[in-house]
Parts: sequence; C-alpha cells; structure tokens
Amino acid sequence: QVQLVESGGGLVQAGGSLRLSCTASGRTFSSYAMGWFRQAPGKEREFVSTIYWTCRNTYYYADSVKGRFTISRDNAKNTVYLQMNTLKPEDTAVYYCAAVRSQYSGSYYYRDRSNYDYWGQGTQVTVSS
Repeated sequence: QVQLVESGGGLVQAGGSLRLSCTASGRTFSSYAMGWFRQAPGKEREFVSTIYWTCRNTYYYADSVKGRFTISRDNAKNTVYLQMNTLKPEDTAVYYCAAVRSQYSGSYYYRDRSNYDYWGQGTQVTVSS
C-alpha cells in the first residue's frame, strides 16, 4: 500500500511559478512511476507529467505543459516534484499525484489515469489573469 500526500498548491498570478510536492509512504518508492494529473471544474482528469526509472529516468509531459513544467524526484525523500513556470489561467485545476509500479511501457500507458493504482487527495492550483 502506498499513501500519497500533495502540497504546494495555491493562488498565483499568470506568469508566476509554483512547485508542487508529493510525498509517498513505503520503502519501495524508487520502483514506482510517479505521475501528476489535473482536473479543472467540469472537465475530466487529464495527464500532466510522469517520471519513472527502469534503466534510466524517463519523462513524459502533456503538450500543454511541455517547456513550462518540470517533473523530478528525490528517492531519498520519497518525494516527487512538479515545478510549474509561466503559469496560465488555464492551468487552474486540482492537481493529483499518482503512482504505479514502473514497467517497460510506452507513453500511452503512463498517460492513462486508469493504469495508476494510488492517488493523493489533490492540491488546488489557481492562476489569476
């Protein structure tokens, strides 16, 4: 069982930055792929980014955040981060951290929220114009 706790959300003006953190319980954090998803009011939960390690670190980003968001992890702290720069009002959403056992699968697997086994409670990000 893995428990995930997100933090770092808040209110920021357009063009600003925030860093989200997600800390996981358990002793096998490094064996999990860690993803970020977001859900805006009235919309489905969508993929943002994933990081996982098999023989090397692999990263995936949604096109809408590529070049602005950076995902990273610190296995010693059981924590994954999402650095969000140049934020836009359309980035406003509840951001969720998720985990699934790492495996040799392509981006379609990790972009699909139904493949993730564990979820955090979410943290609100609001970007004002």
